[in-house]
Amino acid sequence: MAQPFLKWAGGKGQLLEQYERFFPARRGGDYYEPFLGSGAVFFRLRDRRLFKRFHLSDANPELINCYCMVRDRLDELINRLREHQTQHAHDYYYTIRDLDRDPNWPHADPVERAARLIYLNKTCYNGLWRVNSQGYFNVPMGRYKKPDILNVGRLCAASAALQDVELTVRDFEAVLDCVTSRDFVYFDPPYVPLSRSANFTSYSADSFTEADQRRLAYIFASLASRGARVMLSNSDMPLVRLLYTNFQMDLVEARRNINSHTGRRGLIQEIVVRTYF
Repeated sequence: MAQPFLKWAGGKGQLLEQYERFFPARRGGDYYEPFLGSGAVFFRLRDRRLFKRFHLSDANPELINCYCMVRDRLDELINRLREHQTQHAHDYYYTIRDLDRDPNWPHADPVERAARLIYLNKTCYNGLWRVNSQGYFNVPMGRYKKPDILNVGRLCAASAALQDVELTVRDFEAVLDCVTSRDFVYFDPPYVPLSRSANFTSYSADSFTEADQRRLAYIFASLASRGARVMLSNSDMPLVRLLYTNFQMDLVEARRNINSHTGRRGLIQEIVVRTYF
């Protein structure tokens, strides 16, 4: 079974067993995941033959490009990652990190961009993908003795799973243009922060605001009204409970590993919202 090839803040790998009781059992329709991240739920459901087609999207163009290169140009990507693995060192990390300061970087070879993302993801602090207001990646190097920069087996399995999958850079609202009553949509947005300093999931220059949370709740309700099966993950916060008060809510326990204060790490409760039972 294919598994995520990226570490991702808020990735759902640790919650998949708890999510099993929430996943739909009825076959039919397409699968949509508009906040792709590590793709843990997609990889879990890919081979169950529940859905006709898979549509994965995200607002982060570097992330979607990376998935496309894993799907379409895997051999070239592996070769470039092998070079990163060989050269990895403190100064090398910061040289690769600062490549996006070059105005021509968005037009660089897509394989080079994808390899950079995976390299930084495996070697930066806590696997965070965070950019500043100018859109530049700004996470310092992590302290890893042997970072897992190149995992050929995992990349090959992911590439196989991504064949015939649609990958698109777009805003989450775009699902309104294509989702039908037979489809399943899984939303895993940047969470409502537990505190003012707890937003670790901003991976684009524009942060995910409360207005975005409210817009997402409107889209969730709109999809529900047309009969689509929709599932959403978020933090157990009053705003979330208010926005989804008319839908089925369940709690799961997640381990929070990212906090500048080690004493504030540990198990926390998260909410799963569904339009179906």
